[in-house]
Amino acid sequence: MWTKGVPVDEAAKQQLANTAKLPFIYKHLAVMPDVHLGKGSTIGSVIPTTGAVIPAAVGVDIGCGMMAAKTTLTAKDLPDNLSKLRSAIEQAIPHGMSPKTRSFKGPDKGSWNKAPSAVDAGWMKLKDEFDEIVRKRPNLRNTNNYKHLGTLGSGNHFVEVCLDEEGFVWLMLHSGSRGVGNAIGTQFIELAKQDMRKHQVNLPDQDLAYLSEGTQHFDDYIQAVGWAQKFARINREVMMQNLIAALRTVITKPFETHVEAVNCHHNYVQKEQHFGRDVLVTRKGAVSARAGELGIIPGSMGAKSFIVRGKGNPESFNSCSHGAGRLMSRTEAKRRFTIDDHVGATRGVECRKDAGVIDEIPMAYKDIDAVMNAQQELVEVVHTLKQVVCVKG
Repeated sequence: MWTKGVPVDEAAKQQLANTAKLPFIYKHLAVMPDVHLGKGSTIGSVIPTTGAVIPAAVGVDIGCGMMAAKTTLTAKDLPDNLSKLRSAIEQAIPHGMSPKTRSFKGPDKGSWNKAPSAVDAGWMKLKDEFDEIVRKRPNLRNTNNYKHLGTLGSGNHFVEVCLDEEGFVWLMLHSGSRGVGNAIGTQFIELAKQDMRKHQVNLPDQDLAYLSEGTQHFDDYIQAVGWAQKFARINREVMMQNLIAALRTVITKPFETHVEAVNCHHNYVQKEQHFGRDVLVTRKGAVSARAGELGIIPGSMGAKSFIVRGKGNPESFNSCSHGAGRLMSRTEAKRRFTIDDHVGATRGVECRKDAGVIDEIPMAYKDIDAVMNAQQELVEVVHTLKQVVCVKG
């Protein structure tokens, strides 16, 4: 556990103990400093397994992660009033619970957004394998797949314009595989539970239900989850293209982007080699941090975020935290804090200041400085970012 100086509640500790009891855990769990209660297993943990995978540990926001790109713009190039920029971003990137829908018409023939070709080009990279998955799982056809590509979603998903320590402008966003990923995760979580009942497997928590290697369910899940992770990565790339286009409508000065760029998952599973053996590594709210690998650790609204470089710590399975980590539930945050609290906490940030985002108030999260201090063995900070514009889902 890399949690020194960071609070970990008893319920989260119990979840960690439950997960560690499973017979297919490889060596140990690695616990990140942003660890907190999740479904079945904690968010902020790295779960290496052999011969099995736990769909609920990967979760339903499959491939959720971050993308950031440095630009050649500096703070002085931004307009004094940032509300127009926030409005342009909100227009360019559908966000919230009910984004508009569209039907796929092939490359460069899309019917939605200012740059439909970005969406269609992205979908062309996904369509063939999706059709293959649907042949095995027909009920995934009628999900929000193509129509959600290039959309942000809700909750803690966000788009931000940030400044680094030298005053350079960065663009950053947080999202995943959207409706189709949720459908894939939900379906296979239920299939795993059915398998447990069929084989009369006793578990400390039913949300630790697993799929065993060598079964059809396992093979189908590995393919589907891999595809959803690809969807999530492309989804962020499409949104980044539309975010850049929105910036150009407000800032007329020519600029370049992707001077430095990172695109990383923090809810996913993949095969990796650790301690000389091939294992499945599930990062549930954790980021890959191999030696020299760049990653993103965002703070909350109003707090700092970090571009980091991994140190390749083997005991952490080359991982680091995925953010600050919630200190309290969304319900508790809404009960405890007011709009005035939120306005004060996000002073200096152009963002929503209404009751609908109180559950994302910075005080609902752990102290990002304490989280970063606890994982000095895992990563080093390359850039410190401070948001000036934040669009919340």
